[in-house]
Amino acid sequence: MIALNMDWQVYWSPIRLSLQIALLSSIVTLVLGISIAWWMSRKVFKGKTLIETLFILPLVLPPTVVGFLLLVLLGRNSWLGHAMEWMFSAPVIFTWWAAVIASIVVAFPLVYQTMKVGFTAVDKELEDAGRSIGATDWQVFRYITLPLVYRSLISAYILGFARGLGEFGATLMIAGNIPGKTQTIPTAIYVAVDSGNMTLAWAWTITMILISFVMLLLTGMKKERKQTY
Repeated sequence: MIALNMDWQVYWSPIRLSLQIALLSSIVTLVLGISIAWWMSRKVFKGKTLIETLFILPLVLPPTVVGFLLLVLLGRNSWLGHAMEWMFSAPVIFTWWAAVIASIVVAFPLVYQTMKVGFTAVDKELEDAGRSIGATDWQVFRYITLPLVYRSLISAYILGFARGLGEFGATLMIAGNIPGKTQTIPTAIYVAVDSGNMTLAWAWTITMILISFVMLLLTGMKKERKQTY
């Protein structure tokens, strides 16, 4: 049973940070996933399979491997790390932004695959019909394609948000576990269990379960209402 006299400031800090990271990373991931999946589903070119394999690779790699690669890529010894440090006047590694980047990388394969399946299922004749009456590619995409993949879009966002919220390995590698700055719910649970603080571990675990349950429930209710009408 969770004690009511626990430090609520310590409890809320990882939750607030995790929600902020998951919200920002899921929006960025969704935009990237929609754009790239739509383009890839409409194009045929040499090397397409290789590129798609690279997109999906973070899904099967251990999170620590993804984190290590990001650490090398964004560290001070790389040109990208130097460029980002010059741009932001500070290193990105072990900051809140590093956690956002980690969440985007690990969540992108799920969002990309979900949106690609949705775009592939769209009847091309409907899009061609829109173009035949003078609609531009953007108008076809906005008024025909997107409404047809609405369910895939919702599912992709939920998956991206949940994956970003639960990210642990890659985040720990490049963002660390700094309380109040980079400590997310998964890393906080790990530290709490390691230190024997089962009260906080249970509190954060139940919070994660409730957030995930509510998001899945809302998605299911929307699908149920659509089927009813």
